[in-house]
Amino acid sequence: MDLIEEIKKRSVHVDKGIEDYLPVSRPIELYKAARYLPDAGGKRLRPAIVMLTAEAVGSDPYKIIPAAVAVELVHNFTLVHDDIMDRDDIRRGIPAVHVKWGEAGAILAGDTLYSRAFEILTQVEGKPERILKCVDILSRTCKEICEGQWMDVEFENRMDVTKEEYLEMIEKKTGVLYAASCEIGAILGGASDETAEALYEFGRLIGIAFQIYDDVIDMITPEEILGKVRGSDLMEGKKTLIAIHALNSGVKLDIFGKGDASSEEINNAVRMLEDSGSIEYARNLALSYIARSKELLDVLDDSESKDILRAIADYMIRRSH
Repeated sequence: MDLIEEIKKRSVHVDKGIEDYLPVSRPIELYKAARYLPDAGGKRLRPAIVMLTAEAVGSDPYKIIPAAVAVELVHNFTLVHDDIMDRDDIRRGIPAVHVKWGEAGAILAGDTLYSRAFEILTQVEGKPERILKCVDILSRTCKEICEGQWMDVEFENRMDVTKEEYLEMIEKKTGVLYAASCEIGAILGGASDETAEALYEFGRLIGIAFQIYDDVIDMITPEEILGKVRGSDLMEGKKTLIAIHALNSGVKLDIFGKGDASSEEINNAVRMLEDSGSIEYARNLALSYIARSKELLDVLDDSESKDILRAIADYMIRRSH
């Protein structure tokens, strides 16, 4: 199976849905700013998962395109606001929204994506009570994403962040949107409560693993593949699981929070993290989450879409960037 090709087959319909449900209308610049990041691409994993879970429970995934679009718009809304908070000037290889339209314009563009997502979700075909449940899931998810982002910002000024706090933060910042993608697709596909809950947990676990493995990638992937400076998390002083494990193990990381470092300093720090077992610790935890997530797919009958969901879980810890 070519997983990327399977995702692309579904993302074509998501892209068309974005054009249809989020047209560039007046005021033109607002909607150009709102469409800017979704039009720049992205993996489209989350909307593909919405479609796949609906398909896996025996429904027509093309009937719930508005739900897939809504999830993708929420994801992009978080990216627009993240870039403002993190002062990141590049996203998907192009200038960030706030660079082109200013911070005020980017905030409004993000808010437009957020509000339109809920409006679009209500246009999906399905039983009203199931649609209402999905609106509730997505609104709760947005609240949790904000909580996770707040925790992430708060951690910047703390050196005593625990493993448990870190895992809660990434669950809310990343895991819950994958979880919601799975549950929304299952609910709109007509799944039972038991199946929908199992798929929510599947999404939560792969989302947590995705973020943990992101920290690993930052350490082990060459810069030409990574697309940014290797070890940037260390230089920025981010309280990742790797850093927490290392600091608790007494590892002295001279470049931690330094803001800049030479290639030699970065290589030395990565070697120390390897020797202390901190990188392997994070990798193994991500692997354990993926193993647990795939067990939850047993609620589904065998199908191509189930196989693709399993492949997505593996992809979370096999990607290089």
